[in-house]
Amino acid sequence: MKLIPDNTNIDFLGHRRLALVISVLLLAASVVCIAVRGFNFGIDFTGGVLIEVGYPSSVELVEVREALNTAGYTDAVVQHFGTSQDVLIRLAPSANEASADISTEVLKALSANEAGIEMRRVEFVGPQVGEELTEQGGLAMLYALIGILVYVAFRFQYKFGLGAVTALFHDVVLTLGLFSALQLNFDLPVLAALLAVIGYSLNDTIVVFDRIRENFLRMRKAESIEVMNVSVNQTLARTVMTSGTTLLTLIALFFLGGEVIHGFATALIMGVIVGTHSSIFVASATALELGVKREDLLPPSDENEQNA
Repeated sequence: MKLIPDNTNIDFLGHRRLALVISVLLLAASVVCIAVRGFNFGIDFTGGVLIEVGYPSSVELVEVREALNTAGYTDAVVQHFGTSQDVLIRLAPSANEASADISTEVLKALSANEAGIEMRRVEFVGPQVGEELTEQGGLAMLYALIGILVYVAFRFQYKFGLGAVTALFHDVVLTLGLFSALQLNFDLPVLAALLAVIGYSLNDTIVVFDRIRENFLRMRKAESIEVMNVSVNQTLARTVMTSGTTLLTLIALFFLGGEVIHGFATALIMGVIVGTHSSIFVASATALELGVKREDLLPPSDENEQNA
């Protein structure tokens, strides 16, 4: 028995305005949240020292913070990393102290209260590198969206290109809004996940657009909304199966992959969910609202034959 029947006839585009209103409200909430709360940038972007230590037994974060405050590191961010024995410490960059010296002092301060603490990892990113990563990361996303607009407009038609870019913008902003609202750590793996979300969502949108183009040329007397509804329904089974299997993998990655890739997995999970929604409602609905019709997709030869 198939999960999605082949003969589904759901009026997706008939509910496009309601779906667009919901998307606009979510986009507005995300933008406001980003403007007010900002992001919890990792040291990849802010610069600083990241230290991972392992305790021989479970430790309370309050005890770790007190030891660091006594040593003069009052602005340290402390959190458990996977288990209650593993602790991740983030410190602001220091112009007067090298990262090796900072890690030595931190280990010394922590070992004063408990023996057997193991230094597992030390990472340092200068503030200049962090600023460059922030700028280059934003430009990478912008260039990706511009390239996609040109590609889809060339392959289909500019109305489809605008629909695809609108859907991708929708997916990225909502994912960013989630990270801002929950103050999840935003680092380079999360940025990589956002670029992967753009690629995933675009692939899904292109499949729908290909079917719309085929049906526009096949269903010559049908209205645009009917053609697009039929196309979305015909690709629905593929969309649901692709998104479902991808989500199963990402959920397993989130729970079993460890703390290091939680942000990466979270961004992809959110991206797949909103990307599936945007492929069905946002991309096609935007193209329909822009007035796409069969004549927009006719090859030049067909147009010449009609004018002859």
